[in-house]
Amino acid sequence: MYKHVIALCIVMVALIVYASFFVVREDQFAVMFRFGEITRVDFKPGLHLKVPLMNNVVHFDRRVLSLDSTPERFITSEKKDVTVDSVVKWRIQDVKTFYTATRGDELRANQALGQIIKDRMRDEFNKRTLKEVVADARSTMIENLTRKANEAAAGLGILVLDVRIKRIELPDQVTESVFERMRSERKRVASELRSQGKETAERLQAEADREVQVLLAEADREAQEERGQGDAQAAAIFAAAYSKDPEFYDFLRRQEVYREGIGSGGDVMVLGRDSPMLEDLGQSSRR
Repeated sequence: MYKHVIALCIVMVALIVYASFFVVREDQFAVMFRFGEITRVDFKPGLHLKVPLMNNVVHFDRRVLSLDSTPERFITSEKKDVTVDSVVKWRIQDVKTFYTATRGDELRANQALGQIIKDRMRDEFNKRTLKEVVADARSTMIENLTRKANEAAAGLGILVLDVRIKRIELPDQVTESVFERMRSERKRVASELRSQGKETAERLQAEADREVQVLLAEADREAQEERGQGDAQAAAIFAAAYSKDPEFYDFLRRQEVYREGIGSGGDVMVLGRDSPMLEDLGQSSRR
């Protein structure tokens, strides 16, 4: 009998000791309650004590959480509809406020945060045109959205780390209009590039033509100089030869004149008896 009582006491003591300790991990917050009232929230990771039956401890996730909401429909400043698919990264910043606002229910926190994001996103889209939403002002819009969402989420004990727009879907008519504008823009850019290419080609062709003309002029000048030097050398040689036997070279000159005058066909030339040509022909036969 005594053995059973002792064993029961040992088990009860073990249970009490076990219930007196709790562990907080690195990725957890811990909130201690006394009869349902929060008494402490500043626990560090490690082993901690509590009073069994009087205290209970609830753990919350310290890691970054994701809110992947369903696509929502918004209207731009041009009254054009867009469907936006977004994701929000958040974490618990003030665990006591988080528990007070949501009773520690992550689903309730996601619903409240989703409504905050949707309201702020509607405001941002209503202030911007479709072009600004799609491209130009996306980063500014996200910055404003994150800042305003944090201001509103502070009452939930939540810190919004990032808001990302995964996809923006446009109505068919808007999509066609955007694509047509993009095609027109690409055509304009292509036309400018072709025009610049044509201008460059014409400039290069003009430079090439100018270089060709310069080269031809240089070649012609050099040819004229060479021809002039050749003529000068020929004249010098002729003058030197002429000075040795003037009569003989006069005779050769007259022969060239006769050859050119008579020709090579059936030409007929009538000469008088006293023609110098007959005398030259006679001299030529004697020679």
